[in-house]
Formats: sequence, C-alpha cells, structure tokens
Amino acid sequence: QVHVVESGGGLVQAGGSLRLSCAASTSILVINDMGWYRQAPGKQRELVASITRGGNTNYADSVKDRFTISRGNAQNTVYLQMNSLKPEDTAVYYCNAKTVYTENWGQGTQVTVSS
Repeated sequence: QVHVVESGGGLVQAGGSLRLSCAASTSILVINDMGWYRQAPGKQRELVASITRGGNTNYADSVKDRFTISRGNAQNTVYLQMNSLKPEDTAVYYCNAKTVYTENWGQGTQVTVSS
C-alpha cells in the first residue's frame, strides 16, 4: 500500500510563488513516476507536471517556464516550485505516485491565486 501526502498550498497574490511538497510512503513497492495534477471548480483534473524515476520531466503548456518539478534524493518525494502564479492557476493540486501495480493519489492541497 502507498500513502501519499501533499503540503504547501495556500493563498498568494498574482505574480507570487508557492512550493508544494509530496511524500509517498511504502514499505515494499518502488515508486516510479510521480506527478502533480490539478482540478479547478467545474473542470476536469489535468496534468500539471510529471517526473520519472530517472528525472525526465513533462509539463503542461500552461505552466512551462513558470513551474518546476523535482524529486528528492529519497525518490519518494516530489516538489513543485510554482513561480509567476496567475489567478487561473487556482485549483486543488493532487500528487500522484505510480508503482508497477498501482496509481496512488493524495488528498489534495488548495492553491488560490488572487488578482
């Protein structure tokens, strides 16, 4: 079983920055890809950024050059540095951690960007 916990959301003014953190705990399984998704009210959940165990990254076009995903040395942690935030970035952000057998989600953390 994999337990995923996010932290770091909050309220910030447009143009500001936030850093999200996520830790995936497991006693046996290896965490492969990790990623951040977001869901705004009335919209579908969308991929924000992902990173493989080897460090390859992928970003949504809307966040390229503003957000940076990185992985901790323990490989079970992932971070999302969000700069130049815009009101349209407002959403619940979810961490996703994949093993060879399962796809696991955190409970989400709210990010609100005021104009």
